[in-house]
Amino acid sequence: MSEKLITNVKMVQPDGGMLEGNILVEGCRIAHVQSEPIEGFLGAMFNGQGLLALPGFIDIHIHGAVGSDFMDGTMQAYVNIANALPREGTTSFLATTMTQSSEAIRMAVDCGKHFMEQLHPDGAEMLGFHLEGPFLNKEQAGAQPAGYMRPASMEMLEQWFGRNLGGLSVITLAPELDEAFQVTKQLALRNVLVSAGHTSADFSIIKEAACHGLSHLTHYGNAMKGLHHREIGTVGAGMLIDDLFCELIADGIHLSEDMIGLMIKTIGPGRMMLITDSMRAKGMKDGVYTLGGQEVTVEGSRATLEDGTLAGSVLKMNDALKRLQAAGTVTMQELIAVSSANAAKRLGVYDRKGSLTAGKDADIVLLDEQFNVVATFCRGRMVYINHALDQSERL
Repeated sequence: MSEKLITNVKMVQPDGGMLEGNILVEGCRIAHVQSEPIEGFLGAMFNGQGLLALPGFIDIHIHGAVGSDFMDGTMQAYVNIANALPREGTTSFLATTMTQSSEAIRMAVDCGKHFMEQLHPDGAEMLGFHLEGPFLNKEQAGAQPAGYMRPASMEMLEQWFGRNLGGLSVITLAPELDEAFQVTKQLALRNVLVSAGHTSADFSIIKEAACHGLSHLTHYGNAMKGLHHREIGTVGAGMLIDDLFCELIADGIHLSEDMIGLMIKTIGPGRMMLITDSMRAKGMKDGVYTLGGQEVTVEGSRATLEDGTLAGSVLKMNDALKRLQAAGTVTMQELIAVSSANAAKRLGVYDRKGSLTAGKDADIVLLDEQFNVVATFCRGRMVYINHALDQSERL
C-alpha cells in the first residue's frame, strides 16, 4: 500500500483548537493525524510549510465548469468538470441537472451513472445527483426554462433513476405544486433530500411540507418568496424552522454581505451549506455561454440572461469560504461545517468525508492565509498543485 506524509500543516480540531502537525496517508485513506514527527518515513512527502489543511470541499449544487455542463450528457463533460474542481479545493460533488425535456434529463442521468461506475483518480468524486427541476413553479423560474416545467411525478423520477431511485441524492421542487405533498413524502421515505426552490410557497406551505419530509432550501434567498412583516415566506421559513438546511451562494451577487451576516446570525453555520451553483463559464473568459439552451452573458463574477436574470454563477468554493469569513464572525470550525461536514452528514457519507480523521478518505485541501488553494488531494492522490504558490520541499 502506497504511503505519503503531509508534514507541517495546521489542522482544526473537533474542539475548535488548531493542531500543527502531520497527516499520514495510506492508499486512499487517512491513517494518522498527529503533532509528533514520524521518524524514518521512507514514502513520498509533502512539506506543508505551515499551510492550513481542511477537509476537501463538497459542492452539492453545481451545473458545470471549464466549458462543460452536466446536461451536455457526455462522459467528457463529466470528466472535464470533475478534473477542474480540485483547483478550488472541491473533492466531492453532486452533478446538478436543469429543467429540460425528459429525454435530455435521462441522457444526463444515464451518463452520470456510467461516470460514477468508472475509476477517475485525477478528479473530484461524484457522490450522486441533484435534480433541479423540472418540478418547479414558473412564477419563480429564474434561469430555469419555464416551458419544460411540470407537476412533480414519481413515475418520471423512476424513469430516470429506476425504481430504487439509485444515485438521486437531492431534488429541488416547488412544494406548493406537489399535491398533498405525495412526492415529497415518498422521496423522504427513500432517503432523498427534498428541497424547496424556484417556489412561490408561503410560510404555511413550507411549514406543512417540512412536516412531510421537506428539509432543505435551494440557493437560499433566490427564486423564492421573500421576507415580509405580514408573510415571512420561504426566506422566513429558513430562519424559523430549525429542521431546514439552507444552501448559500456566497459570491456577493446572489446575496448581499448584510444578508449573509443575517443568515449567520439567525440560521447559523450548523444549518448552512456553501454551494457554487456554477455554470459552464466557471474557469473561462468573459463571454457568451449557454445554460439550459439559453444564452448567458458572463462579465466578471456575474452571469445573466438577456433580461438580466441571474443564471447561476462562476463562483469557486475557496472564494466562497473567503467571502463568508469576511462577512461575519465565523470560526474555522464553522467554515469546515459549511464547506464539507454539513453536506457529508446530510448525504450520509460522514463516515468517510467531511473531516480530517483517521480512517476517512484522504480528501485534503491546503490553503494559504488568503484561502488560495495550494494543493488538493483526492482520496490520497495529489491531483492539483498551484506551482505559483507552492514553496514546499517535496520528495
